Amino acid sequence: MGDAVRPAEPRDVRSLPKSPAQLLMERETQFVFGRAPRSLKGFPLEPMSWQMEGDSFLLRGVGEHYFHYQKGRGVTIERGPDVDPREEALWLNGSVYSAVASMNGLLPIHASAVAVDGAAVAFTGPAGAGKSTLVAALAGRGLPMFCDDTLILDLSDPDRIICLPGHKRLKLRPDAVEMTGARPQEKISEALDKFYAEPAAGTVGIPLPLESLVFLEEGPEAAITPIAGAERFIRLQDDHQTSRLFAEARRFDRAEHFKHLDRLARQLRMARFVRPRDRERFAEGVALAERYVVGLGTDLQRSEDGSDPKID
Repeated sequence: MGDAVRPAEPRDVRSLPKSPAQLLMERETQFVFGRAPRSLKGFPLEPMSWQMEGDSFLLRGVGEHYFHYQKGRGVTIERGPDVDPREEALWLNGSVYSAVASMNGLLPIHASAVAVDGAAVAFTGPAGAGKSTLVAALAGRGLPMFCDDTLILDLSDPDRIICLPGHKRLKLRPDAVEMTGARPQEKISEALDKFYAEPAAGTVGIPLPLESLVFLEEGPEAAITPIAGAERFIRLQDDHQTSRLFAEARRFDRAEHFKHLDRLARQLRMARFVRPRDRERFAEGVALAERYVVGLGTDLQRSEDGSDPKID
């Protein structure tokens, strides 16, 4: 990277004041162990499913593993006898965290992000698209990780969109650890062939504005192109678990839903990142992503609609 680039450096943030949204999430995600209800809607909750009703959210994991959130009272965890305790963090930091955020007016999106020059650049796509692997690889090039897998957006400021710093540890498959140079740690669980890992450039723990949302796709040649027009609305309507939780929590009518999408479409810079999913060409894609992120951090010339020129 050139000398003009100023990646947001890892720092000790213990003495920095936390934002109201950070404090809210810390308070609402406090948990205790106890007895959880079996249903919020009058019928039994099946394994690997959830219910939301009023100010309550109930999730059932594998077997008799329940997570019950009540607004203003935090989370109660009931752990059955056959539960793998290592899987608890996956639920708490995944669906439960997204539900708490949604029920308290924040927007969770399925994305991993890096920090550069005081802003966050996020990469989104379906499960297996390579979000975590790309962020780990960019960390190997000096760009610290901002979040992995779930990005929480604070929309309380009408003039800008603020990202809350990541609450999850980086998770990688063994081959991704090898390709990215991340430092492997313990295995996540017996059921998952993934390891926790430490990104080479560390992490950033302070809220940052969202500079760009990049959609990962597979294709024969690597290129990053801007997304404009009506496609911006379409791209914001995915079907990931985080989107379903937000929709259930907010229950927007048609006009409210359009207003929500219109704001995001106007304020978010979006791009499409197409690259071959070929191990031999992995470094090529990472180098292209680095150029894009670094370009945003050094006032890359932008087109009139606020998007970015094609990079290939």
